[in-house]
Amino acid sequence: MSDESFRAELRAWLAANIIDEFREKRHMTFQEKVAVRRAWQKKLFEAGWIGIGWPEEYGGRGAHLMQEAIYNEEIARAQALATANVIGLNMAGPTILAVGTPQQKARYLSKILSGEEIWCQGFSEPNAGSDVASLQTRAVREGDHFVVNGQKVWTSYGYVAGFCILRGRTDFEGPKHRVLIYLIVDMKS
Repeated sequence: MSDESFRAELRAWLAANIIDEFREKRHMTFQEKVAVRRAWQKKLFEAGWIGIGWPEEYGGRGAHLMQEAIYNEEIARAQALATANVIGLNMAGPTILAVGTPQQKARYLSKILSGEEIWCQGFSEPNAGSDVASLQTRAVREGDHFVVNGQKVWTSYGYVAGFCILRGRTDFEGPKHRVLIYLIVDMKS
């Protein structure tokens, strides 16, 4: 599909689908906003308008970089509602695409795109902020899992998230930037 055709198709779809149901209202609670954003994300997913650059086999569109740029321009031009799964779409999903196992890709990616599962980020800590080299959370391997001890702060969407991407330290002896781990944590665990 040409870039011009892609833009025209997206613009027409947005014009037909950005209806009052998918607009945030000033009086909405945060929970109501999350529900509206989730519904909007599901609508985008069902129509194939999310995960533009993600492979089709995982629910994406498989588009090239220019079409991703066009998508972002058109979403902004239409003043479309934000999606509910910002961390999943922009951090967890791309990481799983890049380094995840086939099982992780099959398990998580389409649910990230659809908004069925919301993700949060567990990076920031007291006395460390967002400086990941200063993290104090321990992640110690015990058999086939990790035992995590520590404290995280500022986890956007943490109370509605099903999963967290969590940074921790596996070793307090080695170079700070080389002993970090990136874990998928079930928020109910």
